Amino acid sequence: MTKSGDLFARALGKIPGGVNSPVRAFRAVSGEPVFVERAKGSRIWTVDGVELIDYVGSWGPAILGHAPPVVVSAICDAAQRGVSFGIPNPLEVEMAELICAWMPSIEKVRMVNSGTEATMSCLRLARGFTKRDKIIKFAGCYHGHADSLLVKAGSGALTHGQPDSAGVPRAVASETIVLPFNNTEAIRAAFRENKDQIAGVILEPIPANAGLFLPREDFLHQLREECTRNGTLLIFDEVMTGFRVARGGAQQLYGIRPDLTALGKVIGGGLPVGAFGGRAEIMGQLSPDGPVYQAGTLSGNPLAMAAGLAQLRELERIDGWRLLEDIAGKLEKALASVTSGRKLTFHRIGSMFCLFFANGPIFDLESAQRSDIKKFAQFFHSCLEHGIYFPPSQFETAFISTAHSDDDVEQTVRGVRAALTKL
Repeated sequence: MTKSGDLFARALGKIPGGVNSPVRAFRAVSGEPVFVERAKGSRIWTVDGVELIDYVGSWGPAILGHAPPVVVSAICDAAQRGVSFGIPNPLEVEMAELICAWMPSIEKVRMVNSGTEATMSCLRLARGFTKRDKIIKFAGCYHGHADSLLVKAGSGALTHGQPDSAGVPRAVASETIVLPFNNTEAIRAAFRENKDQIAGVILEPIPANAGLFLPREDFLHQLREECTRNGTLLIFDEVMTGFRVARGGAQQLYGIRPDLTALGKVIGGGLPVGAFGGRAEIMGQLSPDGPVYQAGTLSGNPLAMAAGLAQLRELERIDGWRLLEDIAGKLEKALASVTSGRKLTFHRIGSMFCLFFANGPIFDLESAQRSDIKKFAQFFHSCLEHGIYFPPSQFETAFISTAHSDDDVEQTVRGVRAALTKL
């Protein structure tokens, strides 16, 4: 038995499904998960000594690659002064100032410990501010595992059987309206049928939890207009896209100013983190200033703040978004020649990409679900054999870091070509 196999067998005895997050279990691609011993730059090494080019990047945070010296140094320095205080510290103020400067729609921000906390808090705040109960979300968009949001969810909820989780009360789910992404008429109809009842509309401006698909032209602008017209808060879940697709996130790319934004991933440098922020008058409803309660013992902890600040400042120093676009563009161009003529659809925006085993166009959950998941599973395992680690599900997004090199691109293209010839 391999070391990974032995560890998985032991994990199954003590951890539900043998994993601490469902997609890691390889249920979508069959087989057993690999266990990682260490990671550096664009590479990971399994406990069995196998070296792989990594396109998961801790599901997005590793935008500088694994264990970048500037981030490791910042964590070590912060840890020597104390790993957690539960008392205000200077780094959380610096992080708040940086986020507000880079995302002008955010006038005030609060730190939390995960993307789920951030989106959950956005919903509570939207309901408290508007004094309404209903929420609109979009099929295939995943916003964490809070009850109101596990309705037609993406990511692991989509991959692992029922999109609607057991344990979510019907009364809670009934307050969530689920619409198809990229369908403006459905939005307008929902507002007509629920006049003065909708507190907020939450979405990934670039959905990246059902594969990766993009907003159609003017969709986000029309959504902004409808929310403003109906007194409803527009909530962008930029946990994945924030500070990754651009310095100011997807809202910078598309020129949209949401009322609230949820953040995570990149702002923690690989440590557990989340944040949510928006207009000052809305954020002013949070306790201790207002009646909407939210709290967290480890929120704004110095290790995550130090790691995130180091990563964001390094990205700016090296013009990381230009570097990411350069390497991602090379990969896209190289893969185009390999995938041409096949029933495949390649999507990329910035340093995020997905290869769908389906003909295009793919623009919402329904079109993404046309994908041949059996072929994807075969492709995934074949890529593993050629030293490439892609996300172990058709309905996830791959990530590129500034540590990925031209050699990585060449090896990846060779591996993809070899994998596709076996199908």
